[in-house]
Amino acid sequence: MKPRSTAAMRTSSATPAGDERSDLHESTVRDLLPARQPQSGSPMHTYTESELEELRRSLPSFVRDRSALVPPRAACAVRGAGDRVDILKPGWATPSYKTRGDSNDGAVSTGSSPLSPPGRWHGAPDLDGPGVDAVRRFRHEVREGRFVGPTNGQCPGFLQCNMVVLREGREAFDFLLFCQRNSQACPLIEVCDVGSPHPNGVARDADLRTDIPRYAIYRNGALEKEVTDATQYWPDDSVAFLIGCSFSVEGALISSGIPLRSADEGKNVPMYRTSLPCRPAGCMRGNMVVSMKPVKAMDIAKEVEITSKFPQAHGAPVCVGCPEAIGIQDIGKPDWGEPVEVLPDELPVFHACGVTPQNVLMASGVSFAITHSAGHMFLCDLPSDAVP
Repeated sequence: MKPRSTAAMRTSSATPAGDERSDLHESTVRDLLPARQPQSGSPMHTYTESELEELRRSLPSFVRDRSALVPPRAACAVRGAGDRVDILKPGWATPSYKTRGDSNDGAVSTGSSPLSPPGRWHGAPDLDGPGVDAVRRFRHEVREGRFVGPTNGQCPGFLQCNMVVLREGREAFDFLLFCQRNSQACPLIEVCDVGSPHPNGVARDADLRTDIPRYAIYRNGALEKEVTDATQYWPDDSVAFLIGCSFSVEGALISSGIPLRSADEGKNVPMYRTSLPCRPAGCMRGNMVVSMKPVKAMDIAKEVEITSKFPQAHGAPVCVGCPEAIGIQDIGKPDWGEPVEVLPDELPVFHACGVTPQNVLMASGVSFAITHSAGHMFLCDLPSDAVP
């Protein structure tokens, strides 16, 4: 006899409690799949793998609970004693994740989320390449609260990403369209499933609620606070976006003999609002933000050549020298990050920056958003030259 698997279900429109809820689960299963009764000797409410797959295909909109949206395929990742899971027991697919306490609020929060589906689709990236263990150790340090600083200079050679989290709906769609229309400022790397904090296409066993050193919380277009753990703020209907970051190019620049002053001095990179308008998308509108690095005049051609090969990390500069040309009046006073000196034999080089979304969210008055704090990125398991 095949081992039998199970999957808990509840329609999002019904919220009964206790025995009534259990009765609803049972009657729903029996009404929709009347022929799917257990084989002799098997527990009630269980199905073979093939039957379970049919159930998922038939009920794509069924979820475990509005507080934790669960992709139907998650059922196959959970196993109990004897390769069985009781489909009528809540919580079958949402283990709790203990998260670090927030340094600002002094609270320790716990959360739950859909299990990460395995990377078994055609064309799935290799998330176990050389050196990836160092990245996972770094994420663990972040998750435990032992690293809370900017991520420039960390794990060179691996892809770093900015993050934006919006609620499912018009704002999330408009932001997706905004990224598509403004790919230099917002090169889209990954979009998570609704309700999920797991960027399965770019990292294994990662949690966006805890694996970024610092987060910014926005309400009605204004920065409300910054935190080191976003679990308690993560919405049930979240849509998480990861956007490429110029930190991903640092390894290639260093290998070519181009130093990075901000990283060398232990500073966050300087970032500036510009007068360069992005193409609007629905309710999303605003100007580009750029980051700056001083580069020796004789290395400018090399810097442009290298960075142009990384479109997933903002690509080539938008401006070299003359910050006034893009609306920056004083490079000694960045809008985010920390200033660095530009020496006489250097020019300021400006690249599109993943803080552009924060600028756009504020200009657009978005109702609620979670983002990375400027300069504090999510590190992926992919090499920096990978294009997901």
